[in-house]
Amino acid sequence: MIGLDTNVLARYYVASDDAPTQQQSLAAKALIDSGQRLFVAKTVLLELEWVLRGYYKSPVADVVAVLEHLLALPNVELEDRQACQWATTALREGFDFADALHHASYRQCASVATFDDKKFAQRATAKAWKPPVKLMKPVKDPTP
Repeated sequence: MIGLDTNVLARYYVASDDAPTQQQSLAAKALIDSGQRLFVAKTVLLELEWVLRGYYKSPVADVVAVLEHLLALPNVELEDRQACQWATTALREGFDFADALHHASYRQCASVATFDDKKFAQRATAKAWKPPVKLMKPVKDPTP
């Protein structure tokens, strides 16, 4: 089995006009399309989403399409596939991918603690995510 780095996946999914990048893209396509058993860590998936959205400015729909395609490749094993699939679905529904992947990785917990009350806690609570997302309140320092 071969583990894939984020840059290999980016070259596989993102077209480029410059020759060195095109050569890397061809190499990435040859490896990924070869049928060899490949492995992708969920941290690589997290970074890939960030690279596509943050660096390449890809629309969310395009990022979701890439992640769904990767999840569907029969020769690619993903670390914690269930969490990766769940986070991809949440991204499609408008959630931040990183928040969703973190949450999905806490399935064994009683709750998830956060200070993110607007983008994460309220929306996760509205969707009744399990484990529940609990908003922490800041505590004032009791020392004068």
